[in-house]
Amino acid sequence: MPLFKVQVAPGIDKQDTEYGAEGRWIDSDNIRFRYGLPEKIGGWQSIIGTTLIGAARDQHTWTDLAGEGFDAIGTNRKIYTYYDGVAYDVTPLSTTIPAVFTFTSGTTIVDVLATSHGAVLGDCVTFSTVSGVSVVNIANTTMENEFEIVEVTDNDNIKVDVADLGVTPGAVTASGTAAGAAFQINVGPDVSASGLGWGAGGWGLGTWSSPSQSVSVNDIRVWQLDNFGEDLVATAINGKSYYLDTSAFKADTTTRMTELTNAPDRSNYMIVSPRDRHLIFLGTETTPGTSTTYDPMSVLFGSQESITDFTPTAINTAGFQRLSSGNEIRSAIRTRGDILVLTDNSAHAMQYVGPPYTFTFSQIGTNCGAIGPHVAVEAENVVFWMSDETFFIYDGTVKELPCSVQDYVFDDFNFSQRNSTFAGVDLKHGEITWFYASANSTFIDRNVTYSYKEKVWTIGSLARTSWKGADVFEYPLATKYSPNSSATATPTVIGVTDGRSNLYNHEIGTDADGAAMTAYVESGDIDIGDGDDILFIKRYIPDFKNQTGNLTMTFKTRQYPGGTQTTASTATVYSTTTKIDTRVRGRQIAVRIESNSTNNVWRFGTLRVDGQPDGKR
Repeated sequence: MPLFKVQVAPGIDKQDTEYGAEGRWIDSDNIRFRYGLPEKIGGWQSIIGTTLIGAARDQHTWTDLAGEGFDAIGTNRKIYTYYDGVAYDVTPLSTTIPAVFTFTSGTTIVDVLATSHGAVLGDCVTFSTVSGVSVVNIANTTMENEFEIVEVTDNDNIKVDVADLGVTPGAVTASGTAAGAAFQINVGPDVSASGLGWGAGGWGLGTWSSPSQSVSVNDIRVWQLDNFGEDLVATAINGKSYYLDTSAFKADTTTRMTELTNAPDRSNYMIVSPRDRHLIFLGTETTPGTSTTYDPMSVLFGSQESITDFTPTAINTAGFQRLSSGNEIRSAIRTRGDILVLTDNSAHAMQYVGPPYTFTFSQIGTNCGAIGPHVAVEAENVVFWMSDETFFIYDGTVKELPCSVQDYVFDDFNFSQRNSTFAGVDLKHGEITWFYASANSTFIDRNVTYSYKEKVWTIGSLARTSWKGADVFEYPLATKYSPNSSATATPTVIGVTDGRSNLYNHEIGTDADGAAMTAYVESGDIDIGDGDDILFIKRYIPDFKNQTGNLTMTFKTRQYPGGTQTTASTATVYSTTTKIDTRVRGRQIAVRIESNSTNNVWRFGTLRVDGQPDGKR
């Protein structure tokens, strides 16, 4: 029998059975399709020598008036600005007050009296101008550090732990004082606590007579970051907003963000309009600072070119509007010069028209809401977003995006952690990736990618909590969160608990930050012939482009669609391999291509097989 080609169409198909997906790929990890062919994705490398404290939940890159690049990263515990190769802590302060230390013999726990501190467990506080500390092994300068609060006793008292300093206090003293105890804004959770409720989640989820889905009780800290000119604005979703003067920060990198004057105390989202420079809050207070005016469907916009003027008058362009369709605004994205506003079940176009109305609003979609705040991205004038049960695009019209892995994603999705889902765009490769937590995980552990150039889907295990495409910086920037990590972090915080984020350059090199990256793609069952035919394969000819390093090719067989699949042949393929002799017999055959070594690059081409009809035995 002559050699014949095994044809496999691009993209991953998990909607069909493995037999029904004949001639298609059914599984992958760290793979993309280019020119219709599967290839290993690019690698990633750490770009700072330490980690960041907390789970990164948003990134935003921008340039100042001098053209220098910045990257802001908001975690559940801090805000950082990455500038000139260094990550700086710019977390805002909530209050600075005097403090009194009480040391107790035999314990490293120090009681701190700080009246009306407003802190919660896990907050950070920095003591300055310390005096009167005369405890054995501890000096005034020892206490002039940043500490994590290990206990909040009451509104006036907290505890910190000096164990990380490698000292144990001696005799008791109450004479230690700090002229300044600078408390940072309250931290937020790194994971959502949830409960069960009727009607939670999308239509059709769950079983009859049972609560259909979990609902958030205590949601994670998520940031929305944007720039107003050359300055940074940060909104803690469902919280306050803050501001960083970039020029002041460049002059003194110890400069911190400050609370934004006159802004709402609670907002679901924040965005700066693209062509007219209005600072816009969505799902917010219509009267900033007045909690009773909070409306999850309201849109509040400040006066043009102002970040502090939100009260409408006859001589400014501030105002507000309430959207009518939906229960809460969840996200917004700039596109085509306007803003697409996404609620939990609808889409609205927000357009600048100038005075006297400033903006107009029109509903452009129903049953197409966003599943979380960071699930929408814009690429080449098209918006892509994840909804409760599917994906949508807006290219002038809202439409559902066909997805060949839809059930795989949403049947194994942790809806209680939906707000952690993050979408990123890679313009170079024409890809949109959503990173999400699977059903049995409280943290992001999977990704699903749509190639709008190839119009195909892939899946994988790459876990990134935030992503910013290459624009200001040469490579895409992404963060990975490790909840149990105690790696060295920036800044040095005494008593800091576990939970670190790494910042990476992506699509650089071939490896996973110096380690081997596992990448594979596997086909569905391929029928050898019609009827009862069984094929015996005695050799095959692999075809790879730009192969560096070795990989493995595995043939799996089964006799019937419902039968057990067995591994019939596994072989190592080198860049010099011309053919592989084997003995494979089966009615249906699947092919798996996998690599797991450093310095590995490959793109699969065409597989040619030498086989002949054979009997069942």
